[in-house]
Amino acid sequence: MEVARQSCSASIARARRCGQVARPKASSDTDKAKLRSEERIGLFGRLFRFFREVVAELRKVIWPTRKELLTYAAVVIVFVTVIVTIVGLLDLGFAKAILYIFGGNKK
Repeated sequence: MEVARQSCSASIARARRCGQVARPKASSDTDKAKLRSEERIGLFGRLFRFFREVVAELRKVIWPTRKELLTYAAVVIVFVTVIVTIVGLLDLGFAKAILYIFGGNKK
């Protein structure tokens, strides 16, 4: 049992597998204070930080130009139209085949 305990505390990954919670270690007093203040952040503080990080990530995005956007949109619309046509024709064909095979309503 002692061997298992030692192997679990050898690394953070092993500690997580063994069910132990690994906390980051603070090396100085300022790091300890920062860890304590981060633990005290409330719901609104976490939400504000989340939205601030989202905005920071969105600033890194390379947005398409108007011409690229129109080209991409046209390609998507044409592709979807082609696929819908193919699926519709297959559906119609299978429906006719099933009615022919099993003898649908003859009028």
